[in-house]
Amino acid sequence: MNLAERRNVLGGELAVCSLDPKTGFFRTGCCDTSDGDQGAHVVCAKMTEEFLAFTKQRGNDLSTPIPEFDFPGLKAGDYWCLCASRWKEARDAGVLIPIKMEATHERVLELVPFDELLACAETP
Repeated sequence: MNLAERRNVLGGELAVCSLDPKTGFFRTGCCDTSDGDQGAHVVCAKMTEEFLAFTKQRGNDLSTPIPEFDFPGLKAGDYWCLCASRWKEARDAGVLIPIKMEATHERVLELVPFDELLACAETP
């Protein structure tokens, strides 16, 4: 499958989420996915201090670097392909995380209604 075949939640081509740090299940910079991506890392989210603290409390520390896995650790302002379920869990808990709609894979719509995504869409 080439990038043009991967669709975002707006129905267009899937845009790059982040190349610095390089994100995505396949570390291509895009929130592309496959059947092997059990966590559905498909939401291109802009990290916030509140979310980084939230996810760390739940056992997924995204702010601490892990050099052996070439993971730089994230800081507020970084973009990262989050698991759809973690994004929804945070949103349901009142932790709103801005998302880049053009870089969020349409697979998220299997778990999250479009209007919930739109309510958190990053504005230019």
